[in-house]
Amino acid sequence: MSEQVNQSIWAQFDEQRAKQEKAAKKSEASGRKFRWVVDAILPVALALVVAVAVSLPQTLPTEARIALFAFALAAILWSTTSLNAAYVALAVTVLMILAGGSPQDKLFDALASDVIWLMIGAFVLGGAVQQTGLAERMTGIVIGRKRKVSSMFWLLTAALVPLSFFIPSTSGRAAVTIPVFRSIADAADDARITRALALLIPTIILVATISTLIGAGSHLIANDLLNQISNTRISFAQWAMWGVPFGVAASFISAWVIMWLFLDKERRERELEVPHRKKKAWQIAEWKTIVIAAVMMIFWVTESYHGIEIATVTVVGALLLTLPKFGVLSWKDGLKAVSWNLVIFVGAALVLGKALIETKAAQWLIEGIFELSGIAGADSHLVLLLALAFITLTSHIYMTSHAARAAALVPPILYLAGNLELNPVAVLFIGTIGMDYCLTFPVSSKALLLFQELDTDTFQPSDLLKLSSVLLIAHLLLIFAFYYGYWRWVGLAL
Repeated sequence: MSEQVNQSIWAQFDEQRAKQEKAAKKSEASGRKFRWVVDAILPVALALVVAVAVSLPQTLPTEARIALFAFALAAILWSTTSLNAAYVALAVTVLMILAGGSPQDKLFDALASDVIWLMIGAFVLGGAVQQTGLAERMTGIVIGRKRKVSSMFWLLTAALVPLSFFIPSTSGRAAVTIPVFRSIADAADDARITRALALLIPTIILVATISTLIGAGSHLIANDLLNQISNTRISFAQWAMWGVPFGVAASFISAWVIMWLFLDKERRERELEVPHRKKKAWQIAEWKTIVIAAVMMIFWVTESYHGIEIATVTVVGALLLTLPKFGVLSWKDGLKAVSWNLVIFVGAALVLGKALIETKAAQWLIEGIFELSGIAGADSHLVLLLALAFITLTSHIYMTSHAARAAALVPPILYLAGNLELNPVAVLFIGTIGMDYCLTFPVSSKALLLFQELDTDTFQPSDLLKLSSVLLIAHLLLIFAFYYGYWRWVGLAL
């Protein structure tokens, strides 16, 4: 009898608990259902403030008001919502065109830009490098034999830097290195070494991005806007001349900082023997890719001599790589390698940027901002360099999309250069270095997210904050060192 009573009591208890859990889940689901209302409060409020602000100035033409509001709306949505950056850029661009802020044909002209074709060709090249196994072979050199952990980190750093010349996506470069990461992490069987390695790979990928013009879509956006505003471009060879030394220096400094912060001496000196697959013979597809990529690079570097633009060279290379009976990947696989999301983003962002330029909205905005801030009256190049470096190095904190930062910041900083009679090329390149830095939060880069979300324990957001607290200062000092010790003597003087 007693047992029956106890069972009855526990049954009632279980039933009551089940009802409570069901009610809690229902409440949680209801909360999620209306969560978008709470999330929308900040962007809507900011958009209303901007709408009022752009309607006040009497000297601003209607087209400029529309362009300025569209640009601000895109920046707000990029910064305060989780909406896809390309969707936001395209939607806001269409709204701007419908409102009369820019002619309709500007949208279609942007998608026919040489920047778009350069990106498509570069992604096909990246797909060939990945599919033929060249990328894995390049990064796999670090696990050829028994090595100390520190030696392995240095070699891995050296192998990652050149990838920016062949794979134009930071997330793509991160993806091809995951097998190498797993091999080293399994051999180490140490949580601290795994954490340091998971930080090292995406960090080097990101800081080495500046090495090449095709290292990121944001570089192409910035270079195109430079041409729109100042009628000049940075060639592939010029970019490499200025960017490679900085990218190499920043990469090896970052590797040293990571080993110093996250590995003790015993772990740095520990020897690892990484099990790896037997080296396979070089395949014909690999040699074809190497030859085509080498010829493309020669034509990129010598553009000023033969006059064939790098976009044209890249498209020809992509066609050869996908040529039936000769190429290394099929046409369909080549198209799959293209990040169409980024292509659409770049096209829409170019329309927004050009609208700001052509309506004089960007000029009006930057004149007002820098007059109020006092920067416009600064005579010291040291102060201007500090302001430019600080603004761009911290821009990833409030705008997580790499390409969005370029679209938002390049027009203002170029107009600042014009107003202060500074060299626009120097301002753009140094600003781009700052915008390439995005190591404070995992959401700042897909490369970081890829490694944080692996099925093994890698790093925590607090580890990234710790790393960035040192590397941000190191990058700032490195920018000053390169400016006064190298760039100003080779054409990048402010």
